[in-house]
Amino acid sequence: MSDPEPCRMKHTEDTEEQRELMEVKKESEELIEVEEEQHVNPGEKPKNTFIKEKRAKTSFICNDCGKSFIKKQSYDVHMRIHTGEKPFTCDQCGKSFTQKIHLNVHMRMHTGEKLYACDQCGKSFAQSSYLNVHMKNHTKEKPYTCDQCGKTFIWPSILKAHLRVHTKEKPHSCFVCRKSFSVLQTLQTHLKIHTGVREYMCFECGKTFTFVNNLKRHQMIHTGEKPYKCSHCDKRFRQSSYLKTHERMHCREKPYTCRQCGKNFTMKSHVTLHMKIHAVEKLLDPCGKRTTRMDVEGEDSENMSDPEPCRMNHTEDTEEQRAE
Repeated sequence: MSDPEPCRMKHTEDTEEQRELMEVKKESEELIEVEEEQHVNPGEKPKNTFIKEKRAKTSFICNDCGKSFIKKQSYDVHMRIHTGEKPFTCDQCGKSFTQKIHLNVHMRMHTGEKLYACDQCGKSFAQSSYLNVHMKNHTKEKPYTCDQCGKTFIWPSILKAHLRVHTKEKPHSCFVCRKSFSVLQTLQTHLKIHTGVREYMCFECGKTFTFVNNLKRHQMIHTGEKPYKCSHCDKRFRQSSYLKTHERMHCREKPYTCRQCGKNFTMKSHVTLHMKIHAVEKLLDPCGKRTTRMDVEGEDSENMSDPEPCRMNHTEDTEEQRAE
């Protein structure tokens, strides 16, 4: 076997996040080394010269907790834990952070950026910790089993939430509308409807959204992406719901029925629009004695008798008619 072909790709410098993490790691290793050197076995003389040299490097010491640092930048970042200072603020939702690296990770929530991809199924995540949890789905590590249906789970907390499907328990209630939910995360998502918080913004046009899925669908307008293709024709759609509605035209499916006259429609919006016709007819002829065009066309005009007079005792005009 020949040697592998050398990589011709010109690697760029490490990102700012990687450099910061590498500096923290290096600093931690040096501090551990100092602590190990300070430990002296019985009967052994300390290496004073080496210890003094290392201590000289750790010249920045926190007066609150005694932790020491080699670089002033690392010391300043640490002090924010005690002072509560959070100088890095998100311009989308106002949330603040002690370090820029934490703000960068947070911003992925708004942009929908997901840097960490699963090499098994291709699913991507905004944080590496989310990917690590997801990977357990592929390794089959699901030790927690539901005694009701046999379904298995990665974490006991997920099993606990799942059991509420069987018990119908909904312990998390919305303080605005009193609607209840079995999972806390579902309640938190629901609350965005009331608060009006739109933390996901499209950087193409500036439009904001409450949910990240709505942002992703919107971004397809800019990219022109239409992943859903009709199996009967070449037409494509951005959303699966649009495709489903379109395919009813091919199979002539009309699942929506008017409760007044029994007429069927392909789309729910069409039956809603159709119902307004009945509402207008009822307003124009409240007694119900109305001769329709179908009635007229069904008989010869010569043989048609005069319409039966309305025997309903009409009151004064309704408020709507008076307003006109």
